[in-house]
Amino acid sequence: MNRGKKRAIVLLSGGMDSCVCAALAARDYAPAALHISYGQRTEDRERQSFFEICRRLNIQDKLVVRNEALRAIGGSALTDDNIAVPASHSVGQDIPVTYVPFRNAHFLAVAVSWAEVLGADKIFIGAVEQDSSGYPDCRPAYYEAFNRVIKAGTKEGTIEVVTPLIRLRKAEIVRLGLELGAPFDLTWSCYSRQDRACGICDSCVLRLRAFAAAGATDPIPYGEKEIVEL
Repeated sequence: MNRGKKRAIVLLSGGMDSCVCAALAARDYAPAALHISYGQRTEDRERQSFFEICRRLNIQDKLVVRNEALRAIGGSALTDDNIAVPASHSVGQDIPVTYVPFRNAHFLAVAVSWAEVLGADKIFIGAVEQDSSGYPDCRPAYYEAFNRVIKAGTKEGTIEVVTPLIRLRKAEIVRLGLELGAPFDLTWSCYSRQDRACGICDSCVLRLRAFAAAGATDPIPYGEKEIVEL
């Protein structure tokens, strides 16, 4: 099926956006999927989604890595149990406490190293600037700068990080995923729970609004009492 296609790596957290990126990579490339656990609250559930998405999309090459540094450093509600995950309505204009300091640089460094070994020249990441929580490592300028670092710091200098979703609205991402047949039913986006999505954290609310705006039903389970009005 992938015979003759170029290699690409997709950073696959198990969430909605990375799942759409995985579907794009599986359509156009011979993909290899990378998942990084970093001590986040829902790491077991996210890792489960990673394997299930790979199976559904027939991605054979997989790498699971554990990063111990980000939890040891802390400073985020996702990695520090002493910092509560806020409800979406309490998130203001500032960067929220769910931001994991410089997280995507850690992820991309692993992806670039693996890309050099595999001979892949593209790395897909599901960064989104619009309709996002405002994380600084999800801006176009960040990836432009990172690509300059890759060019200067790798053997061939030909590896490129691509961000196909970065300028899309979340509803557009849902529509694209539906067109691609992305397995949204296997994804997990909740910041705080692993059984049923809470429905009130920023990630859940952005996701629920996106599906509603796209005129689609989100197929994952939510805690009935926690679902917010859309």
